[in-house]
Amino acid sequence: MSLANKLAEERRARLGAERLLELKQAELFAANRKLGNHAQQLSNEIVETRAEVAMVRGENQRVKTELGVANEKIQIAERRLWHSIETIQDGFAFFDSDNRMIVANRAYLAVFEDLEEVQPGITYPRILQLLTEEGIVNIGNERPPDWRARMQNRWQQDDPEPMEIQLWNGEHIRIFDRRSPSGDVVSLALNITASVHYEEQLHEARERAEAANRAKSAFLANMSHEIRTPMNGVVGMADLLTETNLDSEQRLFVETIKHSGEALLVIINDVLDYSKIDADKLILHPEPFDLEQTLHEVLLLLQPSARAKGLNLRIDYDILQPTRFVADPGRIRQIVTNLMGNAVKFTLEGQVLLRVVGEAAENNRTKLSITIEDTGIGIAPDKVDHVFGEFNQVEDDRNRQFEGTGLGLSITRRLVDLMGGTIWVTSEKGVGSCFGFSVTLPVDRQSGDAPLTLDPQIQRILVIEDADKTEMTPLINQISALGGASELCTDPSRLTKDMLTSASLTILGLEPDSRLFEPTIVALQSLGSDTPVLSLSHDPKRVAEAGLPQVETIQRPYARAALFDAIMSVAARKPRNDPPTHKTPSNLPKILLAEDNRTNQLVFRKMVSKLQIDLRTANDGFEAVTAFEEYRPDVIFMDISMPGMDGKEATARIRAMEGNGPNVPIIAVTAHALDGDRDMILHAGLTDYLTKPLRKDALIETLGRYCPALQLAS
Repeated sequence: MSLANKLAEERRARLGAERLLELKQAELFAANRKLGNHAQQLSNEIVETRAEVAMVRGENQRVKTELGVANEKIQIAERRLWHSIETIQDGFAFFDSDNRMIVANRAYLAVFEDLEEVQPGITYPRILQLLTEEGIVNIGNERPPDWRARMQNRWQQDDPEPMEIQLWNGEHIRIFDRRSPSGDVVSLALNITASVHYEEQLHEARERAEAANRAKSAFLANMSHEIRTPMNGVVGMADLLTETNLDSEQRLFVETIKHSGEALLVIINDVLDYSKIDADKLILHPEPFDLEQTLHEVLLLLQPSARAKGLNLRIDYDILQPTRFVADPGRIRQIVTNLMGNAVKFTLEGQVLLRVVGEAAENNRTKLSITIEDTGIGIAPDKVDHVFGEFNQVEDDRNRQFEGTGLGLSITRRLVDLMGGTIWVTSEKGVGSCFGFSVTLPVDRQSGDAPLTLDPQIQRILVIEDADKTEMTPLINQISALGGASELCTDPSRLTKDMLTSASLTILGLEPDSRLFEPTIVALQSLGSDTPVLSLSHDPKRVAEAGLPQVETIQRPYARAALFDAIMSVAARKPRNDPPTHKTPSNLPKILLAEDNRTNQLVFRKMVSKLQIDLRTANDGFEAVTAFEEYRPDVIFMDISMPGMDGKEATARIRAMEGNGPNVPIIAVTAHALDGDRDMILHAGLTDYLTKPLRKDALIETLGRYCPALQLAS
């Protein structure tokens, strides 16, 4: 081989080796670069892992720190809670579902004193056994096993009722047990000894208060009786004296005595009513009654006082409204009397108007509004709200002349409240006042009373009034509402005998002080008609003194029923020319009065002196029973409080003697006037009830009711 070939072959070999070296160098460079990248990635991962490890270590440290703080707080809270449980005076214990004590405070363990056995781990049944064996609890007469069984049964309940036990030292413990869903029980024992003693003190105080209230009631009842008994003599004799011949000065003295006595009775009634209302002892007694008639009775009662001051009392009762309702008529009368009495009292001139309006309500009821309007001294605006307070009167120079307890309006307000009504007042000083109240009352539909309608035989009524002929007067309207026909005469000079004789009756609506009264009387006397005359007047006595024959008078104001009855009675009257007959003492009505007070006997005797009766008296219950056996009276008036034998016992003995035979009417005449006295007295066998001081009209009316023979003797 030539040298050149050898050189060429070496050069080719060298070039191949160089290329292989370059290839290996490239591979090595790529491997180094890959290794570098991997190292960089691994380095980055190491850095990240180190950061994560550092973060986890920090978080662990934070959590560990927070757990330590929380654990410390829990320990503090537990210490504080346990310290609180330990410091309370009431016992606290916790039991597991196996009825074993887990923990208990010192107050709970102190009940067991030095019994070391009572500690966490003891069972509830063992605690019950120790309570009875050691005499820690007072179980009374109950046997220990029975008591433990009862307590164990209570413990097993899902929601045990609280119960009270008494310890040996007299302390009272109320136990509250609460069971959780898992069966654990929390037991709380409250020491209620102070509360029990306080309740005992309250009970004793209540008993003392009730005893004091009973004593007060007894005192009021006794004082009412003791005051009313002599007041019966004072007012009764003064009333009788007014019917005798007195000069003007004597009459003034007598009327002063009478009015002062009646004022004292008003004060007594106010105090009694207020005490009953204050003690919630006042009870309403609803019954059917005629409201219009009741209101007119109030006006008649106040008429003398109003007439003495020159006041005009008027009533405006809506003629379309019913008159019969169901309520307590006595309390309705008392409310209206208080309001009307105040109106008359504080009115110096002018008039007092009683107005009644109503509107239908549900269930056969009527909402009534009753107002009393006066032209009195009035009330200042800033004093209006003051008038309904207790013991209050508006302090004012003008009203210091008016006396009173200051209880009337307070009692009135509370009576209206008791009836479920409302009361109000509007007033203007120096002009007048308007007091009103509203109550909703059931209408009486059960009485069966037919509407008031005059007998068709009463063809025509002649009305003589001081009014214009073209004007429909209230009297004409009332007669028309009763179904009657009337003719109005306003000029007595035009009266004729034919006008009188053609009428069924004549109604004289003139007052004695009217300018037409005297000429009318003269005309009626001169015509000499037999037609009966009905006079309507505020002053019946002066009408009677006019000397008109065949006249009957009803006092104004009057109710529709009173006018109706009077028209029917007068129209049916026949002139009587026969001489009156008189009963001999042997066949007179026999009346027995049992009364231990001589003054009251005299008052009674004088009140009935004009009646033809055979009156006898008994000084006590024994004499009353003896008189009944010997005398057999037609009516007995029985005082309740008499020495020896009182009226109730005497009545019982009389009823026993009567047996099943007819009973003589026995009327209680007593100073007892508290609520409930009537029921108590009537329950004792008496027939009816009159309170002292006696009123002559009420006495005569009662006599006539229970002794029909009196009508022949009067």
